[in-house]
Amino acid sequence: MSSVNFERHERIGIVELNRPERLNAISTGLCMELHEALQRAASDDEVDVVVLCGAGRAFCAGDDLKEFGQQTENPAATRRHIESIQRITRDLMFMDKLVVGAVQGYAVGGGFEWMLNCDMVVASEDLVAFFPEMEWGQFVTGGVTHLLPQAIGYQRAMELLVLGERQSARDLHGMGLVNWVEPVEEIRHRAMDVAGRVAGKSRFSTGNLKHLLTRGLSGDLGRALDLEEEITIESFSTDEARARSEKFPV
Repeated sequence: MSSVNFERHERIGIVELNRPERLNAISTGLCMELHEALQRAASDDEVDVVVLCGAGRAFCAGDDLKEFGQQTENPAATRRHIESIQRITRDLMFMDKLVVGAVQGYAVGGGFEWMLNCDMVVASEDLVAFFPEMEWGQFVTGGVTHLLPQAIGYQRAMELLVLGERQSARDLHGMGLVNWVEPVEEIRHRAMDVAGRVAGKSRFSTGNLKHLLTRGLSGDLGRALDLEEEITIESFSTDEARARSEKFPV
């Protein structure tokens, strides 16, 4: 079974994480297939806008800790894994098509980061989002060390990243990190409605608007992504990270 589904509905490309039995946790295969699906959406002239969503009761529960040993068996494997996660952020933020997130259930760690990489977000009322990395002795990715302070301020960003407290959809809406909060059964419909409205605009104009809005971010964001990669790779090699990962199975 594919870890990521892609389909086109009129001018909307729908990219769905499809590991519901693991709450769409991030595996090596999922990263590879997600990159391929996003590249396909980006290059498809029939697609004007992308909806990113997750199958089942979660958007993405973060790293699949069942694969921790495989992902960190040697420095090269660790680097490949972290680079594949950061590549998704580049895919989402630097494609010239808007990405609308439809996010339900859990958005944890890398899943939270990918949610924040979307251009607009429809969140479900049951959404729970948090950063567990500091608790696990690891480090954040997804460019959030650069994006989050700009979005919500330095002190609030430190609070979310360091304390790792669980945030509800209403909390995130109040911070301006999600656009709409809907009942679980309505988020796909609302995301498709938003995407349809985007598709009705000029793709030239919306694509260039995204390019200009991210252009100011791209240099510093690219640097942040590179630094996050190096620190995360280093953190994965520590005995503390290995011990803590065993305490927090997904």
